[in-house]
Amino acid sequence: MDSREFVRAAPRLDGMVVSAVGYRTAGQRPGLHRGLPAPYLTVIFSLDGTIATGSTPHQATGPDATRTDIVVGGLHQSPAYVVQPEHEAGIQLAVHPLAARALLGLPAAGLTGQLVVGGTDVLGDPAAEIRERLCELDRWEDRFALLAAYLRRRAATRDATGAVRPEVAEAWAWLARHRGAGTLAGLSRHVALSERRLTALFRAETGLTPKQAARLMRFQHAKAAVARAVAAGAPPDLAGVAADTGYYDHSHLVRDFRQYTGETPTGWLAEECRNIQAGAHGRGEE
Repeated sequence: MDSREFVRAAPRLDGMVVSAVGYRTAGQRPGLHRGLPAPYLTVIFSLDGTIATGSTPHQATGPDATRTDIVVGGLHQSPAYVVQPEHEAGIQLAVHPLAARALLGLPAAGLTGQLVVGGTDVLGDPAAEIRERLCELDRWEDRFALLAAYLRRRAATRDATGAVRPEVAEAWAWLARHRGAGTLAGLSRHVALSERRLTALFRAETGLTPKQAARLMRFQHAKAAVARAVAAGAPPDLAGVAADTGYYDHSHLVRDFRQYTGETPTGWLAEECRNIQAGAHGRGEE
């Protein structure tokens, strides 16, 4: 029998972890899941075997797939393909990019060019021990508490000399307040840096330019609005969503959907409808 369980938790990690979602599914038809680009890093602790990923469907299902039971993923500009077996379980975290130094021990830019990295390569052997303990627990509440305590300890022991520059932190916050709709000129004036200097510092920390980060934020809000409409049983008003989330028009929104999902909005919805209705549309993202 097909069963799906999605459980959300309040991370309580001072904004370093944006969301934490536990998931368990069984009886589903094996296939591929699209991990969409988002303005957050992805960390997954699998509780049910390894996770196979790739930048294309062929890679994800072939010998060159990345296979690991702890996933660390950086900011990316195209979908990641994840093999979806008959049954799976795990905890997925959306980590704020500017918390990468504290939680992962490297800036988010250190993950650039690698769609997925094995978790122990970044977090070390203690992460594997935490995963084993997570697998031994029965309640989601206890799993979330164990993982939060582990991350809190990591953040407390990081070397403060590698702190994020305040101009970059404020630039990210400004873009988030404007939901990705602000201009680079307005942003550079706000942080009192030239556009060129700001872009260089921002890219060195996050792996993205401010414009790329803004597009991801805008797309994130648009995708969430579309998913909320479907979850509520209403047909999404794509033109209205485009206007509300800072796109020039409906076609501009469709272009971003094609880049970030590989599909039109309607094509993506047809593929994801069951996940949205099951409550997984914000998994690890909001």
